[in-house]
Amino acid sequence: MSEERIAFPEPDEDETGPYTHLGFARARPGSEATVEKLILALVEPLRAEAGAVGFHVYRDRADPALFVIYEVFRSRADLERHVAQPYVQDFIAEIRPHVEGPLRQQFLRMLSTPPAGTE
Repeated sequence: MSEERIAFPEPDEDETGPYTHLGFARARPGSEATVEKLILALVEPLRAEAGAVGFHVYRDRADPALFVIYEVFRSRADLERHVAQPYVQDFIAEIRPHVEGPLRQQFLRMLSTPPAGTE
């Protein structure tokens, strides 16, 4: 990402679960449909990527301008490869004029037992 670099936290030494990322985007007024379309276009290619475990797109019920992306990869390296994909870089450039502020990132550590096949 040219203007926004993602700092991927290192997994903890004892961490065995998948690497989970949340992305948050707030659509500018009048751009909600465009933001939804751009994010939903990621579903098919992302789910086909090696290392992808899960990918879901959400829209806040109380604040329809707020979109949340939930993505799970087998490892940090898999997520880093994903973000470097040309279609992801194109998405970031394309969505920028339609969102307010920076695209916010959050990284989660799974505390429950990971589902079979995600380790």
